[in-house]
Amino acid sequence: MKPTIALVDDDRNILISLEEILKKEDFSIQSYSDGISALRGMYRMPPDIAVIDIKMPKMDGYELFRKIREKLKIPVIFLTSKDKEVDRLKGLMQGADNYVTKGGNFSKQILVETIKNTLNRIKLETDKQNSNDIIVYKDLRMDCSKQECEWKNKPLLDPLTTTEFKIIKELVIKPGIVKTRDRLMDIAYKDDLYVDDRTIDSHVKRIRKKFKKIDPEFQSINTLYGSGYQWK
Repeated sequence: MKPTIALVDDDRNILISLEEILKKEDFSIQSYSDGISALRGMYRMPPDIAVIDIKMPKMDGYELFRKIREKLKIPVIFLTSKDKEVDRLKGLMQGADNYVTKGGNFSKQILVETIKNTLNRIKLETDKQNSNDIIVYKDLRMDCSKQECEWKNKPLLDPLTTTEFKIIKELVIKPGIVKTRDRLMDIAYKDDLYVDDRTIDSHVKRIRKKFKKIDPEFQSINTLYGSGYQWK
């Protein structure tokens, strides 16, 4: 699908010229001439990215940006005729993704490239985040977003509890490294000071039973007596 860009500027001539250029770059366009209509439109049909003029009547770009971020997690580029460092810093400090000046030397192509670079960066960050949601190590597959676990392409008959899932994840992200009971307690229970360290032993025992229900030969969790546990 084509990425959708919301353009917000009270200068109709700039809106029209930007629409023409961005459509040639294979973007879908939503155009708004003021902040109030832009906010309503973006809430109704969220775009992939917004380009917002700062100096506008009714609602300026800063206020529009704050209201957008209350409900939408989209990248925002500020577009302004101001060329002062303080305005650039103000926009970026509020959390804007980028800033393009439309002064006398305003280059629409620079804006186009800024939009493309911002969308590419967001996509890479999203892909990385999604890839981190899935952990695969040899016969084990963990879906962290769904808290589901598979062993040798079979889901566990008894799903792991949240605490058990945290323990497995901590062992698997660094296979072979010994994790002490204290470390596993920190991961599983955070600030709960009333948990005995032998509780981890009980969790590991139950985890082994759940894996052995689908694989009686399961031996991937190794006990190092006096030290802790490791994923072999």
